[in-house]
Amino acid sequence: MSGLILIAAGGTGGHVFPAQALAAELGNRGRTHGFITDRRGAEFHSGEVYEISAAAVTGRGITGRLRGLAAIAVGIFQARRLLRRLRPAGVVGFGGYASVPAVVAAAQLGLPTAIHEQNAVLGRANRLLAPRVRAIATAFADVARLADGDRSKAEQTGNPVRAAVASLAQTPYPAPQKDESLSILVTGGSQGAAVMTQVVPGALSSLSGPPRQRLRIVQQCRPEQIDAARAIYDEAGIEAELATFFDDMPDRLAAAQLVIARAGASTVAELTAAGRPAILVPLPSAADDHQTANARAVHSAGGGWLIDESDFTPGVLAARIGEFLDRPGLLVEAAAKALALGIPDAAERLAGLVEDCMPLEEIAA
Repeated sequence: MSGLILIAAGGTGGHVFPAQALAAELGNRGRTHGFITDRRGAEFHSGEVYEISAAAVTGRGITGRLRGLAAIAVGIFQARRLLRRLRPAGVVGFGGYASVPAVVAAAQLGLPTAIHEQNAVLGRANRLLAPRVRAIATAFADVARLADGDRSKAEQTGNPVRAAVASLAQTPYPAPQKDESLSILVTGGSQGAAVMTQVVPGALSSLSGPPRQRLRIVQQCRPEQIDAARAIYDEAGIEAELATFFDDMPDRLAAAQLVIARAGASTVAELTAAGRPAILVPLPSAADDHQTANARAVHSAGGGWLIDESDFTPGVLAARIGEFLDRPGLLVEAAAKALALGIPDAAERLAGLVEDCMPLEEIAA
């Protein structure tokens, strides 16, 4: 058996980013690693990448589910053959259907296994895998859908974030002052969120003149919405920088005094690691409503405010922003509580759990 640790993660950013962070930290510790993924995920990884069959099982109709099960079965066969050849120290899965064949195959072969759950609700793939693995790393202290029999294997490590974001934990929050400007960052994930552009510009432009002039907006918009949003901000005299994508998001986050965003796992991890207060608007269609659970964890800790999309109207948002302009201390308090909730060293904690689960000493023995 080698000291190689194989990381199973698919092609969505929520799974890929923490997987890559773990790989980097394992490399820093001198441990070799490789990635097992499906066709979608192969392009996101570098180094040793092994592609196997996998496909979604749920939400595709009976024919789609049968095809998904067949692809998973083929993937397990491929993974067993690969693991016998590579003889790794173990396999770590990051959720999603792409991780299932590798972790199942490793468990069948008696290899050490672990999974990482990024959300406050255990995902469907991880619910299948949890009884089979040695260790379960979680981003949140409380994870719904985790069976009582598996809780003894769970340990909160946090969800790894980019180094540039993790470093913000060491920099002071730019506390807003009464009657001074308020910097707001509005983002909706990699593709943007239509509801943000539908609601935020109209809400902010409805504020009275003096408060409105104090706003400094940085907003991600979808391409088809950006001109309309710019016209609203220009007419209202609000200073706004709009783009479909910001490649310097850590810098934008550093300058933000308030963030308005979805509540995906990576977004919440970055907000709390950086200590930035946020209005979180969960994506209603997220599987198992996990974004609402993520946002509720932040809201309950006092690090931000959860607003359901059905309640996210210009009037509701305008009232909330007006309150922050009048009482900026609310943002300062929330920033401190968000920071207390964050785990900026999540990559190190996760790597430590994995090494405990897959020690070199066990290989030597």
